[in-house]
Amino acid sequence: MVTLTLDASCSPAQVLAVLADGWTYSSWVVGTSRIRWVDPQWPAPGARLAHSVGLWPAVINDESVARRWVPERGIELQAKGWPVGEARVRIDVQAHAGGSRLRISEDAVKGPGTWVPKPLRSALLAPRNRETLRRLAMLAERLGAPPTTPPR
Repeated sequence: MVTLTLDASCSPAQVLAVLADGWTYSSWVVGTSRIRWVDPQWPAPGARLAHSVGLWPAVINDESVARRWVPERGIELQAKGWPVGEARVRIDVQAHAGGSRLRISEDAVKGPGTWVPKPLRSALLAPRNRETLRRLAMLAERLGAPPTTPPR
């Protein structure tokens, strides 16, 4: 399992608001190119969101399923990306030093991705998840920013 943390200047509520909005998923999850559908119950356990992975025209349509949602703490997902397989992803958020500490843990749980030796899997997941946390924090920080006035 790969676990990374990032300290952000936004509140935990701002991060959790991004996690609770399934339509933002492709904006912060590295590799997801678009969202095709979000279950109206998202992020309740069992709710699904349909996404595409890859670059057009070589995209793969799949889905992720919310496994656990704690509104004041975070989410656990079963992220699917066949033919590579499926991964369990957990994102925890807590208050920290005037902002938030975000933690992501991920590992392959089904399919060919589980055949990759753990050290190599970790080496591949770490940079991707570092960028995922960075994007999540930027979106959350944007939620708390005052609206900008368009140029005239």
